[in-house]
Amino acid sequence: MRTIRIFDTTLRDGEQCPGASMNPKEKLEVARQLARLNVDVIEAGFPISSRGDFESVKTIAREIGGSPGPVICGLARTVQADISAAGEALKPAKHRRIHTFIATSEVHLQRKLRKTAEEVLELAVKAVRMAKAYTPDVEFSPEDAARSGFEYMARVVAAAIEAGATTINVPDTVGYSTPTEFGAMIRKLFETVPALGKAVCSVHCHNDLGLAVANSLAGVEAGAGQVECTINGIGERAGNASLEEVVMALKTRRSHYGVGVDIRTEEIYRASRLVSRLTGFAVQPNKAIVGVNAFAHEAGIHQDGMLKEASTYEIMTPQSVGVPESRLVLGKHSGKHMVRRKLEELGLAVPEAQLGRVYDALMALADKKKHVYDEDVAAVVEGTTGAVTEAWKLEELETASGSKKTPTATVKLRKGKRVATARGQGDGQVDAAYKAIGRITKVNPELTDYVLRAVTSGADAQGEVTVRLRWKGREVSGRGAHTDIVQASARAYLNAVNRLLNPAGGGARPGKSLAQV
Repeated sequence: MRTIRIFDTTLRDGEQCPGASMNPKEKLEVARQLARLNVDVIEAGFPISSRGDFESVKTIAREIGGSPGPVICGLARTVQADISAAGEALKPAKHRRIHTFIATSEVHLQRKLRKTAEEVLELAVKAVRMAKAYTPDVEFSPEDAARSGFEYMARVVAAAIEAGATTINVPDTVGYSTPTEFGAMIRKLFETVPALGKAVCSVHCHNDLGLAVANSLAGVEAGAGQVECTINGIGERAGNASLEEVVMALKTRRSHYGVGVDIRTEEIYRASRLVSRLTGFAVQPNKAIVGVNAFAHEAGIHQDGMLKEASTYEIMTPQSVGVPESRLVLGKHSGKHMVRRKLEELGLAVPEAQLGRVYDALMALADKKKHVYDEDVAAVVEGTTGAVTEAWKLEELETASGSKKTPTATVKLRKGKRVATARGQGDGQVDAAYKAIGRITKVNPELTDYVLRAVTSGADAQGEVTVRLRWKGREVSGRGAHTDIVQASARAYLNAVNRLLNPAGGGARPGKSLAQV
């Protein structure tokens, strides 16, 4: 079985996306995560583009490029200065690659390069030979290959291999191709250039028509041995092929593609969140593999299936990509099975005879608001059945901090008739509030996850915080919402603490999905 090499260009092509630039420290942080992900090649940057990029590539080559480890790659145009800069920046890496490129499409030759086909071919050959002086591992790309005249593009590829290129990358630079066309082009290239069989054929597809992943997979089916992609699919214009989608398609449909990958897929979600945080580019909720809804289910039929057997509606486990668990979301499409499970999870005892009334009340509420929180469920149960849940409730929260002042928080909680107040100090207002809550509840769990997102927009936007806590062998999640993010954070934390204190309050054992609890 062939193993497909994963060439990650998040730090080069991905960072070229407007607004996505990272400083050297951030680029090194991403590179470390890519190494944990076990990508085969990290394209660390374009050394000639700036002094900062040169230093970033050099640092990554030094810090990440040891053995064993990924190949560290630098991009260079077909000019001496670019290749020299790349060679110099990559020196510290034990496994290094120079990736040089020049366009072969008619529009690029005439309008951008303003050179003849013969001049471009000569530049390609010279560049590969120059790069070979710095490293035996040289990659060549005929830019805009998908729109190039095939015979000429194939001629340039053959010349680059003869000059010493060990990897030939075939880019769909502007995302113009279709899977059928792209796959046919790769197959024809193997037939036309026999020497390509001795090199590694790579594909690099852009997403202008939303076909980057499909085109990349078509390239693999046609014989390509390397796929160039980015975390979350970031990149120029509409982006690049998404690493997580390519990898999980190859892994999940291994029987179809007949290839393997060496990626540690459990690191995918962490990589996605890291890149999103550092670039400021939020991952869309319905994004495949890493979107917040990728393993979330609201439809009653789906939830019923998930509660019985997760594989009914999930073709991969959330844990396989590093997502803690599946989420069964209570909403207007939920059925009674989900309502019953949510009540059990929250430790709310509702007689079977009253379940119908509670269900109807919750569905009426779900029709009025997008998110039904655990606090809403408890309130509906109390209002419908008269049941009172003994749990800590947040009465007051006051915080103080400053540039020369240790953040503090004073919390007042109520549990039935009991009222307790405590003060905490921490690294920030949220941490201080959590410590104060711990002093009252006597629960000091490990915070394993914290997610903040805006529910609404504008200056008065409401923020939703989701936390995940681990304590005494149990893991639980909690949610809270408020226009003040510290208040939202405290509510989410207290929500999870109440579950930990309630023996019937649900909570997964580490490694189990919600459907398996």
